[in-house]
Amino acid sequence: MSEQNNNWKQQNINNTKRLAAWTFAWLITMAIASFGPVFIWDGNTTMSSISVAINLLVGIGMIWANKKHLAGLDEMQQKVQLNAMAIALGVGLVFGLAYSNLDIANVIESDAEISHLVMLIGITYLVSTIIGLRKYQ
Repeated sequence: MSEQNNNWKQQNINNTKRLAAWTFAWLITMAIASFGPVFIWDGNTTMSSISVAINLLVGIGMIWANKKHLAGLDEMQQKVQLNAMAIALGVGLVFGLAYSNLDIANVIESDAEISHLVMLIGITYLVSTIIGLRKYQ
């Protein structure tokens, strides 16, 4: 195995670890911003605003880490990721707006929740990535 290939693999591992760390940090700050007002600081709007601001900043770091991770992938992996992201974005936009319209028109009894949309996008991205990887095997 060449020295250049070893360097690329190590950089890819480092990018993946960095993305995992930023994603974990974002998940923790999201949980704090979501549950803190109810369980920790009893609705204090200052604390809620600070926790959301921290979550946004960590989210920006996660986006940066994801971009760096994607830039380090080979062309096939980038293509799979780009296609999966495009499908997830399209599904999220089309179905999310339809879901919202059903809520606005009172066709569905419950409120349209953003968490449902996030789950739909995540599942779509996962399935699209798996299908894309199988296509190139």
